[in-house]
Amino acid sequence: MKLAVFGHPVSHSLSPEIHRSFAAQFGLDLQYDAIDAAPESFPDALGAFAKAGATGCNITLPLKTLAWEAAGRSSDEADRARAANTLVFESFSNWFADNTDGRGLVRDLKRLLPGGPADRRILLLGAGGAAAGVLGPLLQAGATAVHIANRTPERARSLAEHHADLGTVRWSGLAEALSPDEAPAAPYDLVIQSTSAGHAGKGPQLTPDLFAPGALCYDLNYGAASSALARWCADHEVMHADGLGMLVEQAGLSFALWTGHTPDCRTVLKALRSKVGTPGS
Repeated sequence: MKLAVFGHPVSHSLSPEIHRSFAAQFGLDLQYDAIDAAPESFPDALGAFAKAGATGCNITLPLKTLAWEAAGRSSDEADRARAANTLVFESFSNWFADNTDGRGLVRDLKRLLPGGPADRRILLLGAGGAAAGVLGPLLQAGATAVHIANRTPERARSLAEHHADLGTVRWSGLAEALSPDEAPAAPYDLVIQSTSAGHAGKGPQLTPDLFAPGALCYDLNYGAASSALARWCADHEVMHADGLGMLVEQAGLSFALWTGHTPDCRTVLKALRSKVGTPGS
């Protein structure tokens, strides 16, 4: 079976290691490569890969929207996010697009919290592609309400309006949501950080009163990009988790689409954690 992950850059990706570990659980003969493709060359590279007999592929930044646009069929999750992280090649020219990011997050949250996002008030920091990929599944999993806070409020509003049929979604500017003078009417049970600030060694300017007792602060980033937020959470006694579990869970959903096998994600996560380390350490 021939698979790959496309991105630009993509050499840092853990996806090849994850999917090879999944394949080993079932004794599958799997080739999974990392293919660097700039946006302008991606359509040709993707077409050539499909014609070479590939089963499908994963897609990472900055190619997810292009992948969704290239597919003939797509899931509701991909359509709402306007982005795909998984393609299934049903034939050389007939492709199915899915976005497993949000369902992967929900699965990891269920590992960390009783019931996962169900019946929880959620603050979602950021309104970019990562936020768009997880908002729908959070609402479908039973979140009481999701407040989207973004540096550009108009983008938060657009994302909220696009998902308003799924549940209660509010929006505001990031500064307004995080201001000590604008404390929420009730604190949040779950704060999800989806911005790229961690890649610059920074975390969002949080305040402890945002968090309800026992709340979780979940960073979609992992590794060094999650360290600043992990340190803040440790200093303020807030429970923290990085996105490594989500990465493995979304990969497991992709793997099941291609192979029909449901892998043991927790075993793979444990092995990766020993390699990546605990955020903030």
